[in-house]
Amino acid sequence: MINGKILITGGAGYIGSHVVRHLINEGISPSDIVIFDNLERGNIEMIPKEVIFEKGDLQNKDDIKKIFLLNKISYVIHFAAYAYVGESMVFPEKYFENNVCGGLNLLNAMIENNVKKIVFSSSCAIYGNPKVLPIMENNDKIPINPYGLSKLMFEEILKWYDKIHGMKSICLRYFNVAGAGDGIGEKHEPETHVIPLLIQASISENEFKIFGDDYKTPDGSCIRDYVHVSDLADAHYKALNYLISKNESNQFNIGNGNGVSIFTLIKKVEEITRKKVKFVLQQRREGDPPILTSNSTKANEILNWKATKDINDIIKDAYLWESKKI
Repeated sequence: MINGKILITGGAGYIGSHVVRHLINEGISPSDIVIFDNLERGNIEMIPKEVIFEKGDLQNKDDIKKIFLLNKISYVIHFAAYAYVGESMVFPEKYFENNVCGGLNLLNAMIENNVKKIVFSSSCAIYGNPKVLPIMENNDKIPINPYGLSKLMFEEILKWYDKIHGMKSICLRYFNVAGAGDGIGEKHEPETHVIPLLIQASISENEFKIFGDDYKTPDGSCIRDYVHVSDLADAHYKALNYLISKNESNQFNIGNGNGVSIFTLIKKVEEITRKKVKFVLQQRREGDPPILTSNSTKANEILNWKATKDINDIIKDAYLWESKKI
């Protein structure tokens, strides 16, 4: 049972805003949700008016301390992070300063205020180029980009905060999140995610860029595991309930389990939108693994979580959202 205020860092972002709405749909009072976001990449219009919103930055210790002074926080769901693999290969310092140092400011404020339960938005990027597929939680963790390393570093910090401070955490390592629900969807500036870019290309004159067609995959393009944002929101709700009831730290993969190549995605988008996708081939991006697919059995068995929507549902929902934005 979730009783008490939940601090959601990055709650105005794509995933965070869906989680906020899912929590409300599950019966959490909006007055028990505190969103902390600097709005650099979040959208204020995605936030339900009834929740508590505080603008601030995790890299500013005074901002985060103020949140705990003004609100009696019981739990934290931590999304606030930079999350572009390509950008991290150009500006690694940005990712370590924000994702690691900013995260440390949050953890230290939690300790100061005796808040010891956190659900962390981790990533499949911590695994790097997997030697075994599908990826299980005990796979080797050798990130190949600063973004993935920043997530792994924070996971390791959480382990030490558990041992030393008794802070319990759930790390959700999600795969490629897409789709839309509850009247909201992806709204990034610039947009970098594959599915919205493909849909935008199908309903406009934009060209979709394929980064590499010479990977060791059946059609030469990257293969990824796509999970619907609504399913991911449910995973956070169940993770928080597990954390409260069991009071123990754990890590879970959150994915669909089915890999889809870029060329297959193009075909599916064309089928659903009934429009052609113009695309252009470009060189591989540094830091992109050929294949990432998940084994989420552990989440199914322990959290009672399972993906309910497939790639067709994801594209259909994303298409409806993108069509509204025109």
